[in-house]
Amino acid sequence: MFSSVAHLARANPFNAPHLQLVQDGLAGPRSNPARPLGPPRRSRKLAAATVEEYSCEYGSAKFYALCGFGGVLSCGLTHTAVVPLGLVKCRMQVDPQKYKGIFNGFSITLKEAGVHGLAKGWAPTLIGHSMQGLCKFGFYEVFKVLYSNMLGEENAYLWRTSLYLAASASAEFFADIALAPMEAAKVRIQTQPGYANTLRDAAPKMYKEEGLKAFYKGVAPLWMRQIPYTMMKFACFERTVEALYKFVVPKPRSECSKPEQLVVTFVAGYVAGVFCAIVSHPADSVVSVLNKEKGSSASLVLQRLGFRGVWKGLFARIIMIGTLTALQWFIYDSVKVYFRLPRPPPPEMPESLKKKLGYTQ
Repeated sequence: MFSSVAHLARANPFNAPHLQLVQDGLAGPRSNPARPLGPPRRSRKLAAATVEEYSCEYGSAKFYALCGFGGVLSCGLTHTAVVPLGLVKCRMQVDPQKYKGIFNGFSITLKEAGVHGLAKGWAPTLIGHSMQGLCKFGFYEVFKVLYSNMLGEENAYLWRTSLYLAASASAEFFADIALAPMEAAKVRIQTQPGYANTLRDAAPKMYKEEGLKAFYKGVAPLWMRQIPYTMMKFACFERTVEALYKFVVPKPRSECSKPEQLVVTFVAGYVAGVFCAIVSHPADSVVSVLNKEKGSSASLVLQRLGFRGVWKGLFARIIMIGTLTALQWFIYDSVKVYFRLPRPPPPEMPESLKKKLGYTQ
């Protein structure tokens, strides 16, 4: 029993640096440097393939551009594919009296507008989330390299979870600015019957009524929803991948085939997606109601919805975001494989840090 508990504790993706060293068997007393460390593990640089196998250098402009393209595909395609589920989720949030549940919501929508009605808002969804994905994944790689260089190799390893959190939060700040206009149009189309049926109708009407404010008044709630969501999405994914290769996959990633690596990516993405949905759902409810109403504010909407109201539609969002996140990471990693981009293995303790701790001669 206790061994099982210890195993789960070690697999926790949010361990503090000191605890992680203890779990790795590398934080014992310095007076025992001869303690066996098990078979030597190849360094991160040696485990990676040689530069000649890649289409570009890690951290180059081409690398960032292709990562951004991977983000466009992963976010744009997946969010567009789940437009029907997103539409029902939004309607449950803004009109819970009419749309009492996910299946009831689908039934009412099909009865009133047919199958075609489930696709309302697909254009702003495709455009908005493609732009968001470009910034989210592209800037994440930029900030991860930038912050790693600022911290140095040793601190970047010790505080890697904090590094993932900071890089993803920075990236999402810009990604939400790119998403906000299309998100506002999408919510109007999906939740206000008779307002507009297409983006071409909605955008000019919104600008005429409220000016540019109509497109960006939801950016602050978007930050409230998306920044915690993205921080969880990237940090949980990175640490889950690390844990899977350490405790579940029976061989190092360098010995896994590309399809095997992509399966690990999908599983880690789904785990991350479930947590993302829970963390970001209250703010998502506020965004949906705020973009529907004129002259309202996030604080007023939050006060009116109350604790129970902000959790409406959570089950639908868990299904949507869990699947969405898993597919996004799968597509993004597949783009990296297709274009032969550098994909460093899970991080390992630098040799210099091992020497400082007295574990190597």
